[in-house]
Amino acid sequence: MKPVSPFLETESGTEAGPRVPVSFDGRTLELPEGANLAAALLAAGVQVFRRTPVSGAPRAPYCMMGACFDCLVEIDGVVRQACMIEVTGGLAIRRPHEAHDDPA
Repeated sequence: MKPVSPFLETESGTEAGPRVPVSFDGRTLELPEGANLAAALLAAGVQVFRRTPVSGAPRAPYCMMGACFDCLVEIDGVVRQACMIEVTGGLAIRRPHEAHDDPA
């Protein structure tokens, strides 16, 4: 069942492209391959991409063009802007700067 989200997926043509599995904070999501990662995560119901380091305030995409840095996520161990990434299968996405299960 698709989570409730105010964001809708758009389709080009009559068929949507293939979906690929990605991991977001340990949860598997099926996202459209080649889609903008930030937009695909929003459409999948992800509302908080990260929290600010000082106050812990929630952040999510704002500008969608790489200027604001509110959509930062950790992808395969590297902090990146989700709005500047295309969805590819097997991405391991986490909220940055949050406690990891890895031993110190």
